Amino acid sequence: MNWWPTSYRYLAAMLTAGLTILPVVQAQQRPPHIGYVYPAGGRQGTTFEVTIGGQYLNNATNVFVSGGGASITIVEQEQQLTPKEQQNLREQLKKLQEMRKAGTILSDDDRKLMAAIKKKLDRFGRKLANPSLGEFVTLQVTLTPNAAVGDREIRLGTERGLSNPLRFCVGQLPEFTKEDWKSVPQSRENMEPRINAAPAPVNIQLPATLNGQIPPGGVDRYRFTALRGQKIIVAASARQLIPYLADAVPGWFQVTMALYDEAGHELDYADHYRFQPDPVLYCEIPKSSEYTIEIRDSLYRGREDFVYRLTAGEMPFITDIFPLGCSTGQTTTVTLRGGNLPITRLTFDAKDKPPGIYPVMVRTGEWISNVLPFAVDDLPECSEQEKIDKPETAQRVQLPVIVNGHIDHPGAGRVFRFDGHTGQSIVAEVRARRLGSPLDSVLKLTDATGKQLAFNDDFEDKAFGLETHHADSYLTATLPADGTYYIYLGDAQHKGGPDFAYRLRISEPRQDFELRAVPGSITARPGGNTPVTIYALRRDGCTNAINIALTNAPAGFMLGDTSVITTQEQVRFVLRVPATALPEPIALHFTGRAVIQDRTVVHTAVPAEDMMQAFLYRHLVPVKEMQVAVMAPPQPRPTPKIISTTPIEIPPGGTGLVRFKFPANTPAGKIQFELNEAPQGITLQSFAPGVDCMELVLRSDATKVIAGQKGRVTVFAWVEKTPSPTKQLIPIEFVPPIPIEISPP
Repeated sequence: MNWWPTSYRYLAAMLTAGLTILPVVQAQQRPPHIGYVYPAGGRQGTTFEVTIGGQYLNNATNVFVSGGGASITIVEQEQQLTPKEQQNLREQLKKLQEMRKAGTILSDDDRKLMAAIKKKLDRFGRKLANPSLGEFVTLQVTLTPNAAVGDREIRLGTERGLSNPLRFCVGQLPEFTKEDWKSVPQSRENMEPRINAAPAPVNIQLPATLNGQIPPGGVDRYRFTALRGQKIIVAASARQLIPYLADAVPGWFQVTMALYDEAGHELDYADHYRFQPDPVLYCEIPKSSEYTIEIRDSLYRGREDFVYRLTAGEMPFITDIFPLGCSTGQTTTVTLRGGNLPITRLTFDAKDKPPGIYPVMVRTGEWISNVLPFAVDDLPECSEQEKIDKPETAQRVQLPVIVNGHIDHPGAGRVFRFDGHTGQSIVAEVRARRLGSPLDSVLKLTDATGKQLAFNDDFEDKAFGLETHHADSYLTATLPADGTYYIYLGDAQHKGGPDFAYRLRISEPRQDFELRAVPGSITARPGGNTPVTIYALRRDGCTNAINIALTNAPAGFMLGDTSVITTQEQVRFVLRVPATALPEPIALHFTGRAVIQDRTVVHTAVPAEDMMQAFLYRHLVPVKEMQVAVMAPPQPRPTPKIISTTPIEIPPGGTGLVRFKFPANTPAGKIQFELNEAPQGITLQSFAPGVDCMELVLRSDATKVIAGQKGRVTVFAWVEKTPSPTKQLIPIEFVPPIPIEISPP
């Protein structure tokens, strides 16, 4: 396979970073981007059509779905018509219609052409609600009867490269799918979709999975028959399918659902489920009759990527579990609460499980419930005692410990006491929201006199990229003297109940880290270099250096000269890929190794996408795999070479000179440079032609650098091609990292 993007990820990354000094880059230089998949899944053992909408999707060559049991064929590739194309087609259609009116007998080919023009104008002559999603790829998907139920990831391969991943679900219920937008008829008056904002209800039979797209101001309704006493659960997936919309507020499709009886009376309503945006309805049917499910956006917004999947019926649904975790090496009884559950207790065996998060679910016949997280840790654990809401009745604990408990009623609190000594470092951390509990915790540490030493309400954990309200608490303090100390735990909103469970860790700092590897999809040229960013999410004050390595990578893949995260939170590494193209993308895995307090700690980096929410906020959203495509380019790109002696010495507040030599195949034009994630305090002062080379001047900020500091600077380079009727940028091969060292002033 010989496939390569005419775009390069490096230049796209610069443009999305907001560089205003660059000329506009032609569209064909950008990588493919999937905006939505509709429907976002299907049932085992069925064949169905799927539409992928997005940008730069033309010339699609492959579709890749994680997991097995899926066979996919590309059926059709289409795109929105430009105003000029629409006008040309209308003029062509008008001529044929005038010929027919004049008495000319149209040929079969003419009649077919008229029908084709009408269909194309009907499907692609409308104004899109989201103009950036104007290219479409239609797929035929076949799922085998034994395809594993659950979430997958789908990517599109084009001549430009590998797209971003989006969620694709394999279900087990019968499915109903509305027509996608480009199949909706248009009115003759304005060529807009004839979409009824309040269409008649669609008759369905439960249980079922319902797939739809919400247009602006749109409302979808589904009517079903139910018997008295049935416990119907309707669970929505919308934000779960597309976690963040960069150009929409609040940053996702905010679903609302309502259930109506035959007379139109509202029986239940939900616009969220606890702290999750996707709502869940639960209703015990009062009498045998017809009922209607209504779904819309909370602000009556709508567009092509407002895609949803609803599961409705008497399926099992777990609302909460207790405890939220256990210690390694133990077998624990877990209590379940929810609807249509076949059991209320299960046994979780952690005898051979390392610390981590594990799924808890149940089955009812052939139906699988939703999944809740269960934490396994290696610290000693205990359960909270009764009536420990005051210092005089505080529960005594011995550190280190994890306490499992509930804030069982509104306004309740918990108090724990422990003995500490002078200079001892203490950490108290709550895990509740991160484990599915609605508790919005607050923590306070006091001495025996009641003097407050530390307090925390919310603490951000970037490892949980889908959380926009980080409500779990974390505090740390150094104890001033030997004596008794108290930890107070409560709910910040003074709420409580049997589902307000928590895990409270009280211990000395346990320095540790997690890793995220970005992006989730990479396209590279054979033998080339491509950037990969590794984020270090440090725990309990960890500042240790982390050595990054590829794990079980195929031959030809390796990291560049540097592979260490020192004290930074993120580092961009250079990934070198094989010298020959690969027939399909491969999954790469990174590990980080650090020596922390005389012990070796090793963690695998979780692949992630760096997503923007509502024009501003950024989140690291985990994906299942990092897929890398190595594809041959249509033409080789020039590769610059550093000819200066390295490392480049830069005094604090001074400058350092870097010289680059460019090969003979560099396109004619003005070469430009831009620093990419330089070490703190290092900036690009200028660049200009030298003698048979290009010279870059790097400057250091004396207030932000330290003598002896070492690091590497990565640079983007491109050529503004001349002459050209429009400004055109030609990306240059990823410039090798530049070693630098801060010399004495």
